[in-house]
Amino acid sequence: MPAPGWRFRLGWWRLALALGLCAVGAIDGAGAQQRATGPRVVVSGEGSVSVAPDVVQIRSGVTTQGKTVREATETNSKTMAALLTALTESGIPQKDVRTAQLSIQPVYASQDSGKEQKLVGYNVVNHVSAKIKHIEKLGDVLDRLIAAGATDVWNVEFLVSDPGKALDQAREAAIADARRKAEVYARAAGVTLGKVISIEEEPGSSAPGPMRALAQPAPSTRMPIAPGENTLRAVVTLGFEIAR
Repeated sequence: MPAPGWRFRLGWWRLALALGLCAVGAIDGAGAQQRATGPRVVVSGEGSVSVAPDVVQIRSGVTTQGKTVREATETNSKTMAALLTALTESGIPQKDVRTAQLSIQPVYASQDSGKEQKLVGYNVVNHVSAKIKHIEKLGDVLDRLIAAGATDVWNVEFLVSDPGKALDQAREAAIADARRKAEVYARAAGVTLGKVISIEEEPGSSAPGPMRALAQPAPSTRMPIAPGENTLRAVVTLGFEIAR
């Protein structure tokens, strides 16, 4: 068993060792924090690729009115059946057609302010969304829908079915754009870029806007369609260390 003096010296030695380890840990932590928040260059870059669309999505349907819900619904259903048949005869499979909107709303006659509204009938709206995988058929599909009695044909959107490859090209261009900007800033500031320490992608893509409110053409006229191109964009933010 150690003498009392030895126990006292041993206690001080343990305390000194513990304090020394804490100091080393604090210095290590401070160094890591300094490295994490050291000088850096952070820039954003953008890249874009234009691609011809290969799929088109349309929304069409029927709006009808009747004195009763049954009258308005029966009239609507009859025309909608003709529209669905027109889509099928155009070669669009049933899995690519789905109901997008179905509503029944009361219709009131205009009354003077302060008077009770008078119910005069009901308004029924039934819309379907259809995906057309052959853009060249779009004009024929629209002609068939209007001939079948469609009162609403709108929201024609030209899409890219598989944008992955084009988006990867846009990402590569965005990285190159960000690196170019970082090099410009570094030269102007008289510093040297180090390694990339962070990469963040921001969601960003755009396409031509939808085409709406198509007028009814003459029976022998094929509706002209201009699909144009879709521009897919990528935006990235890069962080570079400043070399020492």
